[in-house]
Amino acid sequence: MPRRSMVAAILILFGATSAHAKDTQFWNLTAEKIVKLQLSPSGKNTWGANQTDNDPDGSVDPDERLKILGVADGTYDIRFPDEKGRTCVVTGISVAVGQRFAIKESQLTGCAR
Repeated sequence: MPRRSMVAAILILFGATSAHAKDTQFWNLTAEKIVKLQLSPSGKNTWGANQTDNDPDGSVDPDERLKILGVADGTYDIRFPDEKGRTCVVTGISVAVGQRFAIKESQLTGCAR
């Protein structure tokens, strides 16, 4: 009987941990609203889904956080157009599942109109 109780406790603990897992989030620390955001494994140029589709208004305001879906731990290039019409690519961003990553205005050296 004690073994059964221990197994039940482990299952309950595992379920509670999974239920409280944190979302992977992008934090917009740029000066502009981002209207589309895509990730690609660094150097691959294989852009994934538009992550702003995960936001109720379909964009990410300055200082807003965005839930990121469908990515694994790794290093990514991030491409996004902003509200002013610039398209920016920021390379070598480390993403960890369940953690927050940010892009700052000072990192925007690869932007074009």
